[in-house]
Amino acid sequence: MSIAFWCVFIAGVMPGLTSLIAKIGKTEQGHFDNNNPRQWLGGLDGWRARSVAAMQNGFEGFPLFAAAVIIAQFGGAAQESVNLLAMGYIGIRVVFTICYLKDWATLRSLVWFAGIGVILSLLCITPAVSA
Repeated sequence: MSIAFWCVFIAGVMPGLTSLIAKIGKTEQGHFDNNNPRQWLGGLDGWRARSVAAMQNGFEGFPLFAAAVIIAQFGGAAQESVNLLAMGYIGIRVVFTICYLKDWATLRSLVWFAGIGVILSLLCITPAVSA
């Protein structure tokens, strides 16, 4: 399996790991309520709420990233380029999550655009196929 496909796996797991950040420890609501997880997560504030928002953003961005990697991989793009861009996307998502947790909104938005740039790059490096 290529590095790029491993990055797709990592990107798919990252939102779940980000949600763990919100769930760890005791809050003013008490410990995480696994009987009503969405209600409990919806009642959080501060950095925990931002962790939930980062998780949701990860789920939203995942399909586009996965599709771009698959298109590039099977569309004939150079494997090394696909791997590097995919690893770059994972790094960007880590920085994005840190920005979310630290409440660095402007930087977070710039980092988000960098992630979109990687996705566009993955789509653009795929050679055009003539019919």
